[in-house]
Amino acid sequence: MSKTETNRGIPVTLPGNKWPFILITSLFFLWGLANNMTDTLLAAFKRIMSMTDFQTSWIQMAFYGSYFLLALPAAILIKKYSYKTGVLVGLGLFIMGALLFYPASISMVYGHFLAALFILAGGLSILETAANPYIISMGPEETATRRLNLAQSFNPIGSITGILLSKIFILSNLNLLDADQRASMAPEELKTIQSMELTSVMGTYVGVALFLLVIWVLVKMTKMPMAKDEVKKLDISGSIKRLLSNRNYCWSVTAQFFYMGAQIGLWSYTIRYAMQELGKSEDDASVYYLASIILFSSSRFVFTALMKYVAPRRLLFIASVLGALCTLTVIYGAGMVGVVALILTSGCMSLMFPTIYGLGMQKLGNDAKIGGSGLIMAILGGAVLTSVQGMVSDSFGSINISFYVPLICFLVVALYSRVQKNLQSKIITN
Repeated sequence: MSKTETNRGIPVTLPGNKWPFILITSLFFLWGLANNMTDTLLAAFKRIMSMTDFQTSWIQMAFYGSYFLLALPAAILIKKYSYKTGVLVGLGLFIMGALLFYPASISMVYGHFLAALFILAGGLSILETAANPYIISMGPEETATRRLNLAQSFNPIGSITGILLSKIFILSNLNLLDADQRASMAPEELKTIQSMELTSVMGTYVGVALFLLVIWVLVKMTKMPMAKDEVKKLDISGSIKRLLSNRNYCWSVTAQFFYMGAQIGLWSYTIRYAMQELGKSEDDASVYYLASIILFSSSRFVFTALMKYVAPRRLLFIASVLGALCTLTVIYGAGMVGVVALILTSGCMSLMFPTIYGLGMQKLGNDAKIGGSGLIMAILGGAVLTSVQGMVSDSFGSINISFYVPLICFLVVALYSRVQKNLQSKIITN
């Protein structure tokens, strides 16, 4: 292996950046927590308000829609001011959205919860748009992808925490009455039960908001590295034109879109697949979803360590091929074999988002902030391709066949990892 593809002996962060690095890394934990708490809201509101699956799907539409819509405005904000400004604004919206769960729990109007969630997710979009390139800027370019993988390693730890918080403080406090039983109750009696359930939802989010206030104060009081552009002029159209002509960047956005489709699709159907193959209930099957997140978390640390010795793009190729093979086993396997293969796909996915992001951000220069927003907007693939997977499942009457969608996603990522070196060399020579 060539010396240019490894980074042994090169520091992860620049001197004086360790505390800012720790603070910004904590944000990765926090939006992982929020993401997986949101997943449990679908089950919670389905029971609390006796909703259909389509009605509860508006939770993810509000969440991903906000991510998509706020990413570019976030980049403009960061471009005009600084990464620190973006972090503070993002945290502020995150806190505001979480606190708005309180008045929503009083009004008991579903739309009010969606509005609170939209604002919260907008804060997360700004945080991700700011934090990912900010981490990249905190050290040598040679270790940028490894540095981002290290920070991203704390994201799934937040996911595990979010699942546990939801189980303990939200799902465990839901009344087990089903929709028919609730429909037969007196309106005042039903309203009392719903109020208690929504208070559990509200209390969890408000508790998170109070913790976020502490992080906001710490970031505000800390002298953070500026990492400003050499060129301060805001040239959005020029940046977009240059980015669209950058084949490596366009490929990375495409790969990120398909990767997110694989991740959200696989995780969305893990519980249902385990129920089908093992005859488990929702509660019992959720253990396998939690196992997937734990493996995802631990594998990210392993891949980060391996990047000292193996080029990130090569690890990306290996992981995407293994992910495709595991998904084939999910499609054609049965019982515990298929479930184990489904869990193993999470281990394969663990390095993909930060690695694709890091490779796509190479050599962007003053276009990095606008470029970063495009890679965050690609998260929309999680909503679009998961819907496609659901349509495939309905059309064929088989959840197994629906996993061809994430299989194709893995193949797209593998293709990007193979062509990325050539695309990068063209950037360097241009």
